[in-house]
Amino acid sequence: MSEDKNKSRKTVRIAGIAIVLVALAGVGAVYVNGMPSGNTPQAVANLTGECAASIDLARTIQPLARGQVAAMASVSEPKPLQSLAFNGTDGQPMKLGDLAGKTLLVNLWATWCAPCREEMPALNELQAELGGDDFEVVAINIDRGDESKPKNFLEEIGVSDLGFYRDDTMGVFNTLKKDGLAFGLPVTFLVDDTGCLLASMNGPAHWSGSDAKAYIGKALSAGS
Repeated sequence: MSEDKNKSRKTVRIAGIAIVLVALAGVGAVYVNGMPSGNTPQAVANLTGECAASIDLARTIQPLARGQVAAMASVSEPKPLQSLAFNGTDGQPMKLGDLAGKTLLVNLWATWCAPCREEMPALNELQAELGGDDFEVVAINIDRGDESKPKNFLEEIGVSDLGFYRDDTMGVFNTLKKDGLAFGLPVTFLVDDTGCLLASMNGPAHWSGSDAKAYIGKALSAGS
C-alpha cells in the first residue's frame, strides 16, 4: 500500500513539472491560432539540395547571435521559404521569393501582440540604417479584418521606413507553425538572398541594438 502511494506521488510530481515546463515555453511570446490559407506545409519543405549552399552561412553567423539577439538559432538544414505568400506593399499578392537577391529579416506581428508593438520602432530603425539593395526588414502584419488598425498604429508610433506587408488570413504564420518554426508572436526569421531560412527566433528582441546590427552585418558580409 505504501509503495502504491509513493508511485502516485511520483506521478503527480512529474505531471507538475511538465505543466511548469509548458508554461515557461510561453514566456515572451503571444500564442495564436488562425484559419487555413493558400500557404501549405509543403511551401517550406526542404527540396533536395536546394539550400545546401546556405548551410555554411547559417553556421558562420551563429557565433554572432549573442547579447540581445542570443535567441536567434541557426538551422542545421536551411529550408526554402520562397513560396510563402502574403500581400505586398501595393496590396497585391506576392511571395517571399519575389524579394530574391536581398537578405531578409522576416518578422510576423499583430497589433494585439504587446511584445510586437514594442518591437516595431527597433525594426524600423534597423531598416532605416541597414535597409537597401542588399537587405530589408520584411515585417508582415497578420491582423484579421481590414488594414486600417495596423496602418494607424504604425503611423501613431512614427514607423515610416518599414514596407507594409500583410496577411490577414494568418496563412504565413500557420504554415510556419505546421513546420515547427513558429510558436507564437512575434516570430522572426533570417532568410538569405536565395530565399533559404538561416535562423529563427520566437519572441521579441532589440533589433536596433549593436548586437543585432553586428549579427545582420555578419550575414551580409559572409553571404556576399
